[in-house]
Amino acid sequence: MNPEELAVALEQLGCPADRSLEMARQLDKRARQLMTEQHRTYEEALKHLLALMRQGWAAKDKGL
Repeated sequence: MNPEELAVALEQLGCPADRSLEMARQLDKRARQLMTEQHRTYEEALKHLLALMRQGWAAKDKGL
């Protein structure tokens, strides 16, 4: 997934549009780090990180 596609996915999860591309780049970088550190596939690492971000935005929306 390229950063532009990832940015769109992040916006759908609640990421502010003005920050989505930068966050997508950071997320891509971290997913690649997890591939090496935890012997995951890129897709597994990215799915894990997106789930964490979704949970964070959901908690923020609820005021937690």
